Order: sequence, then C-alpha cells, then structure tokens
Amino acid sequence: MSDFDAIDSLLASVGPQTDLPDPEARRALREQARLSKAQVARALGVSPSTVGAWEGGRDPVGEVRGKYAYLLDGLCAKFATETTPGTEPAGESDAAGPVAADAVAVAEPASSEFEPSEFESSEFEGGDEVEALTAPEPCVLCGRPAGQRVEGFAQHLDPAECQGGAAEARPDPAADRPAPASKPSERAKGPARRAFQEPSGPVGLIHAAVEGALAKYEGDVEAATAALLKKAIPDAMRLLDETRKGARYDVIAHPWIPDILKKQTSRGADQIWEARPRWTRAELPPGAHEVTALDINGAYLSALKTHLPLGQLEHTTGMPHDRRRAGVHLITPPVWEHDAVLPNPIGERDEPGPLWVTEPTLRLLLRLSGPRHQLCEPPQIHESYTSGATENLLEKFRVALKEARDTAIEQGDTVTLEYVKAMYSKFVSTMGESNYNRELYRPDWMHIIRSQAFANLWMKALKAHDEGLTVVRAMGTDEIHVIGGWRRVFPEGRGVTEVKIKDLYTAGTDTTGEEQ
Repeated sequence: MSDFDAIDSLLASVGPQTDLPDPEARRALREQARLSKAQVARALGVSPSTVGAWEGGRDPVGEVRGKYAYLLDGLCAKFATETTPGTEPAGESDAAGPVAADAVAVAEPASSEFEPSEFESSEFEGGDEVEALTAPEPCVLCGRPAGQRVEGFAQHLDPAECQGGAAEARPDPAADRPAPASKPSERAKGPARRAFQEPSGPVGLIHAAVEGALAKYEGDVEAATAALLKKAIPDAMRLLDETRKGARYDVIAHPWIPDILKKQTSRGADQIWEARPRWTRAELPPGAHEVTALDINGAYLSALKTHLPLGQLEHTTGMPHDRRRAGVHLITPPVWEHDAVLPNPIGERDEPGPLWVTEPTLRLLLRLSGPRHQLCEPPQIHESYTSGATENLLEKFRVALKEARDTAIEQGDTVTLEYVKAMYSKFVSTMGESNYNRELYRPDWMHIIRSQAFANLWMKALKAHDEGLTVVRAMGTDEIHVIGGWRRVFPEGRGVTEVKIKDLYTAGTDTTGEEQ
C-alpha cells in the first residue's frame, strides 16, 4: 500500500497541490466533508492535536505537508464537482481560487426528524466534533438507529438511549423505523462487535498495537517487539491524545521557550541542572557488610506524576515560591552538611554559586528545609520562569501505561512490557530538541520529569536512612544500595511501588582490617 492510499480512501468516502490554504479554510474543508480530526490524523499518520495545530495556523513540513496538501486539494476538487446541475456553485466567481473562502462554506444540512440534541452543542468528551446525521445509521454499540456520528462512527451520545450502555433504555426516538436485522437475543448479549470499531480506551490502544504487530509477524516475538519499539514515539503521542479527551486543560505543545532552556550548541546542553544523584558513601561502619543493590521499578513512569507548567513560561525576579505554579528557577542552593550519610539533594556539583534547577528540585529543597526534616537552610530564589501548573496533567496517560505494564507482568507478556517501557521512556527523552518527536516541544517538561525521578530516588534514600538502613550508594533514577533488612522498609516485587534486587555484594573491612 502506498503512502497516499489511505488519503485516497478518505477522499472517496466523502473524493495535488503543495500550497496550503489558510488555516480557516483548512478547517472549513474538513468540516464540510464531515470528517473528524481523528479521521484526518489516521490517514496522514499524525495525532489529532497536530491536525488541530495546522488548523490553528501552524504549517506542516516535509513529506506530511505534501500529503496534507494532497488531501485539501482533493476536497476542494470534490466539492467543486458536487454542486447542483444547472446552478453556479455558491460564492463562485471568475476571481475565486480553488480555496477561496466562499468555495468552502458549509452548506445548510438537509432537514431530518433527528433534531440536534444538547450533546451536539459542544465537543464529545473533549474530543472531535459531533456530526448530526441527516438520516439515522446503526449504532456501533447496540445496532439501533443513532442520529450522531463521532470520529466517523454512528453511536448514541446519551448512554440511556443505547442498549449497550444502560440497563434501562429510553424510548427510541426512531422506534417506528425498521429495526436492524440482528435478533433481540443477540443484542441482549452485549455490544455488537465491529471490525472497524476503535479499541476501547487508552489501554485498548496498547493491546491493539501489540496484537497487530504479533499478527503481522506471525507470532515472531522478536520481530514484533522490534517493530513496536520503532513506533513507540508516535504511539505514545496518540495515547496522550486519547487520555486528554475530556481533560480540563489543553496541552500547549509548542510554547515560547526562554534561552536557558535551549541548547547552547548543536551538540551541547541547555542551562538546566537536573540534580542527578551520583553518590557513594565515603566510609562504611567497621566490619564486612552484605550490601543489596535495589532496582526501583518504572522510575520515569512514576515521575510522570509531577507539577508541570500548563502554558507559556513567565519571568519573575525576587518572588517567593508559589506552589500553584511550576517551572525552572535560578537559586543559590543551601550548604549540605550530611554528605557522609546521605547524598546532596542537588547532586554532585563541582562549581559553587547559583544554578538553574527544576520545580521538583526546588520543592525537594524547600521540603528538607522545613520543620519536619530541618536538614538544610531554604534555597535562595533569584528569578524564575513559571506558569500555572497541575500535578495531574499526565495522570491518565501514566495510569494507562501502568495498567498495561501490570497486566503484561502478570501474564508474562514480554512484548507489551518492552513496548510500554519504550513508550514512556522515549516520550520523556524526546520532548526537547529532538528530530524524533516534532509534535511536542517542551524541554521544560523533559527536565522536570527527569528531576522528579531523581527526587523520588532521593526520598527513598532518606526513607531508608530514617528506618535505620545504611545507605551506601544512590545512582541515577533507579539504583540505591543499602545495608540492613530492607524488606521491612520497601516491598519487593515488579510493581511501580515496589523494588527488586539488582545485585548482592560484600563491602567494608573484615576483622583483620583488610578491605572486601
């Protein structure tokens, strides 16, 4: 199948140019064709949010630009040939071009006994637009006539009207119309299964992708896994779009970013310090000790629950920390006097003085300076780039990945396990200046999520210390070495709230004074 087969199929369901019409015309063309953003996105191989961005003024680049232009040009041509015979197309004039505003005006819908309902005045669960049908079509869930279509599929928006969505159904507004051919006993068994029906819910997207890969490679686990890893980034973005449906906040994918968050050279780094721990205890208690290296499961997955700025970062100076906002901060860190038993919360830093840190690092320092711990003085905040924030922006995304991971572990499904791991790890690592993910450019989020993983590991080290364990080493996001009965402190297992043994070794000195 060629790259344009899906687009030709889409045009045929409703009918080339490289120049694109203006954003308003792009949206008008899609709406006149009664296509959802999701349908266009699937045909072009992008996410619905990307289509929305194109209709908001952003232009596609590269190969996908040609595909998008091909689609729009086809829609223009289709509407030009579908005018009433013997009449002039509405708004057509000698000077009008193929994408003139009048040429894409949406025609008045034909009359129907299905009047627009209260659901049609807004988006359905925050997703794509609801289409009012001029004639009823069988609902994909219950098979009875429905007056709306969402993402290309006819369905009832009110669960009470759908036999597949409620125990008691309201009277059917089209009861006088012939019922579908299916038997009542078959309908009572549950929702109808359709080959074209989308997987249900975010976790369904993950399972469908795995099943599709295994089917394509005829059960070859290695080949299916390799194929899934290659498309982990676009699949993660599609999953993000699915989990954002009905969300309270919009994701701003390409905000203005201050220079401190931009790479100083093509192969260099920006100015943000993530506070990655690389600490080893300088001196152990006398004697030889058995050390357990613990592996923290799903560190980046857990770190998706963190305070993320929603909008464009705003600059402030000399302001106290506002817990309702999040971003990056220029601070002078406090003196750390506990390096003999615990790592420095800002990591191993060679140069003294102010540095730019992320929200999790600042919140960790403020927590440790508070009345409960009193381990250091509060950091001094010089300036900040912040925006209004929420801790739950990626929560549904995180939960979907966690549920798929838990099920894969329970069933011994290594394909899904590797696929899910690649999805969240690559999602985090490609938020910055990456050629692998052009749909989301949030280097601030990337640094914040990474720093949250480091802060989570640091708090586990503190918990071990407070419970009487000897902390020997803390490294990266997922490695902590301890001496003592760690099972009374940390649950053992493969879940994201559990730890597993990575290594066992002996350290310290024996009774003769020789190092082990």
